[in-house]
Amino acid sequence: MTEPDRTNCPVARALGLFGDRWTLLIVRDLLLDGPRRFSDLARTVAGSSPAILSNRLKRLEQAGLIERRFYSQHPPRAEYLLTPKGESLGPVLGALRQFGETLPDSGGPARG
Repeated sequence: MTEPDRTNCPVARALGLFGDRWTLLIVRDLLLDGPRRFSDLARTVAGSSPAILSNRLKRLEQAGLIERRFYSQHPPRAEYLLTPKGESLGPVLGALRQFGETLPDSGGPARG
C-alpha cells in the first residue's frame, strides 16, 4: 500500500508560513498588544534581526494576516495590525500557550 502524498496538506501549508520561530511571536504580540510599530515589534520579538522581522512582516502581509497602515507621510511611518484572518489565529496561539505551560521553563522572561 502506498502512503498518501502529504506535502501539500493543510498542516504542511500552515507550517510553510508559521514554521519559523519569529512569525508566530509577531502574531502573538499583535494579538496581545494591538497595532504595533516596527520598532515596538523589534523590542518584543527579541532575538530576531531587523531583516528577519521585515521579511516575516512582509510574508504575513502577503498572506492577508496583517495589514500595514501608514500614520505619517513625511517621513513615512507605518504600524502593523492583524486582519480578521490574522485574528482568527487567537485560538491556535491559545492552544500553543496551554501546551507551552506544560513544558519546563527555559529561564527566560515570560511573554503572553
